[in-house]
Amino acid sequence: MTLHRIKARQAQRQNRTGRVVTGIELRYLLTTYLFEHGQMTVAELAGTLAAQGFTTIGWPSKAISDALRWERGRGRVRKWSRGHYGPGSVPRATEHRIHGRVQALREEVTQRVSLQGGHPPLSDSSR
Repeated sequence: MTLHRIKARQAQRQNRTGRVVTGIELRYLLTTYLFEHGQMTVAELAGTLAAQGFTTIGWPSKAISDALRWERGRGRVRKWSRGHYGPGSVPRATEHRIHGRVQALREEVTQRVSLQGGHPPLSDSSR
């Protein structure tokens, strides 16, 4: 097993309690991160997701790469090199919609954490 896979598996185990994001939610979060922070690697994006209380299904790097490929097709994300992405261009109305959705996701995670006394909630499998 490669070092990359070992690290990815460890990150998955550490963040099992995060809010699972897939599809449009994941794409919007990643696009927002790129617009807020500029160019980032897939590993940095995975770390940012975990730090903000989100997780993906399966290998985070695979889920993130797939989501960014979709966004690249719409011009919202640019690929600089292998595993290295940056912001593209977004129409103002789309940016407003993305911002609203991401804000709601962040508030949901914040509320879940605050209800648990500052700790992430337990996942259903650990109860």
